[in-house]
Amino acid sequence: MIDILNIVAALLTIAFGLFGFLAPRYTASALDLAPTDSTMGLSEMRASVGGLFVVAGFAAIWIDAPLAYAMIGFAFVGAAAGRVISLILDKPPLKKVLLFGGIEAALAAWFIAANPF
Repeated sequence: MIDILNIVAALLTIAFGLFGFLAPRYTASALDLAPTDSTMGLSEMRASVGGLFVVAGFAAIWIDAPLAYAMIGFAFVGAAAGRVISLILDKPPLKKVLLFGGIEAALAAWFIAANPF
């Protein structure tokens, strides 16, 4: 059962990453990121919000080892920690931080708790 849930969680990681990878303008809008005169922000969305999580999800499924799934969990810990720091320093919209941070924290908890290394 853990194997199936790991794959489901990795597929969710891939799906969330695909938004940033294939639809960076939509993702930026959902995250309240304002456009600038540069397209560098779109590049960053495709790289750090998109491609990073797409490839991490596919790699974990391909490698199929507990440590591979746990590493995705640690990446989500970093994302969730960034949101906590942002709450303190930046005061972003609480609802969005709780939604996105909650998803990141839940996936982090699953990947790390279910995959001892």
